[in-house]
Amino acid sequence: MAVAEAGEFYNIISILSGDTRDYLIFNKGDEVKISDLNAPILGIYFSASWCPHCKSFNSQLTEVYNNLSSENKGFQIVLISLDWSEEEFNEYFSPMPWLAVPFSEWETRQRLTDLFKITGIPTLITLDGKSGRFMSNEVAEFVVEYGSRAYPFTLERVKELKDEKETMIKNQTLESLLVSHERDYVLSSKGNKVTVGELEGIVVGLYFSHNSGNQFTSTLSQLHEKLREQGQKFEIIMVPSDEDRSTLDRSISTTQWLTVPFKDKTVEHLIEYFEVSNYPTLVIIGSDGKTLNFNATDIIENYGVEAVEWFPFSNEKLRIMEEIERTNMELQTLESLLISRELDYVVRKDRRKVPVLDLVGKTVILYFSAEWSRSCREFQPKLISYYDELKKKQSPFEIVFISSDQDQCSYENFFSSMPWLALLFEDARKSPLKRALKVRSIPSLVVIGPDGKTVSKNGKKLLMTYGADAFPFTDERIQELKKSSRRSEVNFKELASEGEANEAMDTVAFDLIDKFASMIPNKLQHEIHEEHELVLTRLDYGEGYCCYECELSCERWSYRCNECDFDLHPLCALDPIE
Repeated sequence: MAVAEAGEFYNIISILSGDTRDYLIFNKGDEVKISDLNAPILGIYFSASWCPHCKSFNSQLTEVYNNLSSENKGFQIVLISLDWSEEEFNEYFSPMPWLAVPFSEWETRQRLTDLFKITGIPTLITLDGKSGRFMSNEVAEFVVEYGSRAYPFTLERVKELKDEKETMIKNQTLESLLVSHERDYVLSSKGNKVTVGELEGIVVGLYFSHNSGNQFTSTLSQLHEKLREQGQKFEIIMVPSDEDRSTLDRSISTTQWLTVPFKDKTVEHLIEYFEVSNYPTLVIIGSDGKTLNFNATDIIENYGVEAVEWFPFSNEKLRIMEEIERTNMELQTLESLLISRELDYVVRKDRRKVPVLDLVGKTVILYFSAEWSRSCREFQPKLISYYDELKKKQSPFEIVFISSDQDQCSYENFFSSMPWLALLFEDARKSPLKRALKVRSIPSLVVIGPDGKTVSKNGKKLLMTYGADAFPFTDERIQELKKSSRRSEVNFKELASEGEANEAMDTVAFDLIDKFASMIPNKLQHEIHEEHELVLTRLDYGEGYCCYECELSCERWSYRCNECDFDLHPLCALDPIE
């Protein structure tokens, strides 16, 4: 974000010009003199092709720019590229309808970055086009939240929009959400019109999903059916985003849900109104038309079909749920986790039973994994090595494999390579364990201490960082390791790009982006961990990790998944995988 202060004045011609250049360029090379800009509002856009958030923001910004241009609002944008090569710049700039400082003007681009104290991208600042007065450094956020309605992108205008939204929330009804000038109905699975008025007095779930064929959709469908069997008045309405028509129709026909018509104008409004940024999102609207829960997906992911107990997912129900979970954690023992009626054992590979009581008093690692997962297959040899090392030390511990495999054959094939214990593939304890320990991704290692309490849910990260020395995984032990650790000498991969950008990134390798934060995205998606976004994270002193790609010990900065035990060193994350 930018940290220049509002109210400062800048000479627009001076700051955008170069030593011998008094013009800006369009993507086809056409030149426009800076003195001829004549735009009431001038946006200066700091961005780069390597930044995933910039790419997603570009489509929103382009739509806003085109809307304002068609309305003759007088909004102009100048791109300040932080790309590392002219080829990248040209490809990135080619679809943009606005102006740019030429890529060859490295000094001008760097001067503007320093002038406006840019520390992250995408950043869009605005200046008064006539006086040069600095107006706002939060324009990117305004564009994302309000689109072209935020013009002229001032705090006063945003306050007006917020006040409007508060009034809408106060007066919210199901009709105000779903009815438009063109339509007062939603569609059934057979394509029949169901008027929104028919849904009054019913709890409604508005389901936002990019992929209606995912596992959550299946769980939600089962939950919906069970609630209806119990006589609960509950309807789910799909809010289709960018799915193709055939996928949507297939989902509706199998789930018997309702849907907002495909490509209806209301969809964009609902996404904006509920600030939907993650998928899937399930918004719960109460029988009075007011919002009960802005996203109930966590509850359903944790409890599955058994989430019926917490319907309609109101704040009151959630407080009761949290209190029960807190009590269960305080009373947790190994027996309470692993014993369920006659299921009081785990098994060896030959299916011989080992009583759970034989494990009491030991550190027990619950290993959630599956053969179909590449991450699990690649992690398993490392875990076997750590297991063997700890067994040689006669450490009082054991590992229990809890499978997420999809069939018996895969389970047996994967378990056959493991030297530890397991629950059977068909064991009914698996789902309750995942729910109780809130395991949402694999591989995951949950460490249960000798007293039966959860020591750590980040066992994988601790093993990858400290190896077998992490045992017994307690906070005290990890603090000891942190204090005794020393900065590792890491041989970073050499970037393919050359010149000043390469020199800057070499500095990143050793200063670990403290100085060059503006050249590195805050968040990104990576093809070896596609399921979640990676967040640039500054670690505590002495805290280390093992980079998933280069497998070297690293410190200080990581692209980290906040939902999994997954870390990439910045250079590994930014380098293309060969």
